[in-house]
Amino acid sequence: MIPAVKYRAAGASWDPTLPKEIIVAIVDDDESVREALAGLMKSLGFRAKAFASAEDFLHSEERENTGCLIADVQMPGMTGPELHDRLTASGQPVPTILITAYPDERLRARALQAGVMGYLTKPFGETELLACVRSALDSHAARKGGA
Repeated sequence: MIPAVKYRAAGASWDPTLPKEIIVAIVDDDESVREALAGLMKSLGFRAKAFASAEDFLHSEERENTGCLIADVQMPGMTGPELHDRLTASGQPVPTILITAYPDERLRARALQAGVMGYLTKPFGETELLACVRSALDSHAARKGGA
C-alpha cells in the first residue's frame, strides 16, 4: 500500500506546454491504490484516469491520449509487464512506470531492458513517482514530436 500522500510536491505543477488531452493512466486492481494515485496526479495538475484492469485500459478511448502509464506488476488477468509488452508490440507504445509490493530484481531488470521508464517498490515516495512521470511524459512528447 502506498503511504498517505501529501498532495503537493515542492515545485510540482502541470507543464503548460503539454497538450491538455494527454493523460496519466493508472492501472491497478487495488481500488485504494488507484484512487490515491489518481488523486495525487490530479492534485499536481495532471489529467488522470484510473482503470481496474489492463483489459479495461486496452478497451478504453483514453488509450490514445495516454502519455504515461502507471501499472501494477501483479494483477489478475494481464500483468503490468504484459500490458507494456502488448502496447509496444501493437506499435503504440506508452511510456510505462511499473509499481509493485513484491520486488523481484530479475523482473525489474527485464522490464527496464524492455523499455519501462521506472520500476517502483511500494511504498514509494511522491518525489520519486513524480520524477518518473515527468520522464515518461518527456519521452512521450519527444516521440510524438518526432513522429
